[in-house]
Amino acid sequence: MMSLRRDADGVRGRKIERAVLLRVLGAVRPFRRSVTGFVACVVVAAGTSAIPPLLFRSLIDTAIPMKDRGLLTWLAVGAVLLAFASAILSLVQRWLSARIGEGLIYNLRVALFDHVQRLPLAFFTRTQTGALQSRLNHDVVGAQQAVTNTLGTVVANGISLAVTLSIMLALQWQLTLLTLIVLPAFIYPARKIGPPLQKLFRESMQLNAEMNTTIAERFNVSGAMLVKLFGRPDQERDGFSLRAAKVRDNGIRSAMYGRVLFVVLGLVAAIGTAVVYWVGGSLAIDDSLRAGTVGAFVLYVAQIYQPLAQLTNTRVDVLSALVSFERVFEVLDFEPSITDKPGAFDLIDPRGEVSFEHVSFRHPAAAEISIPSLEGAGSGLGAEASDIILSDINFSIAPGEMVALVGPSGAGKSTIAALLTRLHDVTDGIVRVDGHDVRDITQSSLRSCIGVVAQDAHLFHESIAANLRYAVPSATDDDLWHSLREAQIHELVASLPDGLETIVGERGYRMSGGEKQRLAIARMLLKNPAIVILDEATSHLDAVSESMIQAALAAALVGRSSLVIAHRLSTVLNADRILVIDGGVIVEVGNHAELLAMKGIYASLTRTQLTRTSPD
Repeated sequence: MMSLRRDADGVRGRKIERAVLLRVLGAVRPFRRSVTGFVACVVVAAGTSAIPPLLFRSLIDTAIPMKDRGLLTWLAVGAVLLAFASAILSLVQRWLSARIGEGLIYNLRVALFDHVQRLPLAFFTRTQTGALQSRLNHDVVGAQQAVTNTLGTVVANGISLAVTLSIMLALQWQLTLLTLIVLPAFIYPARKIGPPLQKLFRESMQLNAEMNTTIAERFNVSGAMLVKLFGRPDQERDGFSLRAAKVRDNGIRSAMYGRVLFVVLGLVAAIGTAVVYWVGGSLAIDDSLRAGTVGAFVLYVAQIYQPLAQLTNTRVDVLSALVSFERVFEVLDFEPSITDKPGAFDLIDPRGEVSFEHVSFRHPAAAEISIPSLEGAGSGLGAEASDIILSDINFSIAPGEMVALVGPSGAGKSTIAALLTRLHDVTDGIVRVDGHDVRDITQSSLRSCIGVVAQDAHLFHESIAANLRYAVPSATDDDLWHSLREAQIHELVASLPDGLETIVGERGYRMSGGEKQRLAIARMLLKNPAIVILDEATSHLDAVSESMIQAALAAALVGRSSLVIAHRLSTVLNADRILVIDGGVIVEVGNHAELLAMKGIYASLTRTQLTRTSPD
């Protein structure tokens, strides 16, 4: 019955591609011994299931008429041995199936996870997180079922059918042909009821996906806060209720379709059995067939109809299963646009010297950085790159120097920081660290020498200690307390009942904005980088917290090169140089006093902020 839930419409017109099959075999190759054992168990089990009717035939035709107690004893012992053999085969088969399936799931998930996390940041800005989760969960499980369930079902049904029909033909070929005449009447209901069942199944899957999306969006902290702030719990309940009601109604219809199919197939099977009763019984009455053979036929009839019906859907089963593999391979085959070039070397003992030389940047075409099926319906991928984001950027940062980037939103400040860390690659020009093109340095060593504190500091739903040790897994508690002290948040952590083991909540929502930022700064300081990027790192702090952090950073940044991005100009007054970015171009350069004297964009921004902060 499970094969009826395969998506026949989704594979109509498709062919089993040799390349995909070869890749599937490659994925299964590490488990070839287990697969061989699994198939062997299925074959033996299928053959074993054909023996009990023969024992029954011998009981009726030989042991009882001849009053042969010895044969009767052997038949009883044989029945028990077959039951034990069947039980052992079933256990071994299930163990091998689980070993193959779970091992395949593990390998595919780890490969997918590792591959996806190495894709460029641009990939994640376009991709639906839920779609990626589906590849890691549903499609990987579907691929596993293709190997275990589909393979096992096809082999078991094929062997069982071949063995059963061979024995039936050997016993009485005319009666065997009569039982097969009923087969079309058996398959027709499955073909007729199958499509509506498949449609309902697809609708239920889609509705469940929509419900899961709603749950994920509304039950994270940000979503829950938005619902509460806008006073929409009743409307949210009603919307969710509509989706849940459709799932409920589909479930009821699916249950009824399934029951009708079960009843109809049962009636057709009963008709086939009745044919054996009447024809076989008539032959037995005429002494043309022995009673035990008729009894064996009755048992065999029950064993051939279901495998025959399931094998008629084998192509749909195989194609549907391969679709899951194709969806997994689609992600694995997507090449990262930012990789370590052959011969890339590790940056050893970085000094923190940075230079941008005639750097220009535009975002690559969507087709180069994204997969259409992961973006959702109706999202076509353009073949053209974006407009120019940065144009001919030139500046340098000497070891230990602080350079600030200011300018209106969208000017390109954060993009400059992303180019330094190779979250993006330049379109033209060169970004250098210690005189080396960052594209010649391994990504791991480049990023290990750069510490970043972003505007929206991200913390994992783990303890404070675990979040800090994400920077340095081997850090001791003393190291953690030292970094917390430098970030001016050690007293707060010490006052918490669980101290370093305090769980910060999803994305750190159990902490205030300022506390999150200071924990992020502590994490950066623990890393002890040669280059520091502060991207609006003090934007969530009140005046008191900001002054504490500024004092902490002033000491912590000594000897480190720093690139500070700020809208709040008070945070960059002490910068060695300030670069004013507008429209992707550096339009002003100087320190605070020099830029004020220019009476340009920086001076205008300063006056605007002073006006906003002046008392009424």
